[in-house]
Amino acid sequence: QVQLAESGGGLVQAGGSLRLSCAASGIIVSRNAMGWYRQAPGKQRELVATIISLIGTNYGDSVKGRFTIFRDNTKNTVYLQMNSLKPEDTGVYYCWGNLQSKDYWGQGTQVTVSS
Repeated sequence: QVQLAESGGGLVQAGGSLRLSCAASGIIVSRNAMGWYRQAPGKQRELVATIISLIGTNYGDSVKGRFTIFRDNTKNTVYLQMNSLKPEDTGVYYCWGNLQSKDYWGQGTQVTVSS
């Protein structure tokens, strides 16, 4: 059974930083597509970043140059380092994984950026 557990969200001022963690079980992060999505109030869920073996990383246009996705294979955990945060980065951040063509989601963690 695949489980994705996010942590690290919170309240931060604009210009600040946060690091989100996604501890995975039932899926090996180094061998499968993993990533982060977010959903702001009243908006659709959108891509933040993905990391896929043999392909590399991909970022949404609004976070390029500010966010970095990386993983620790020994901990089977995926991270999202978020720098230079803006109020428009506010939302619920979801960890995503794909195993054998099936998508899995974490419960989400709230990120709020105050101006």
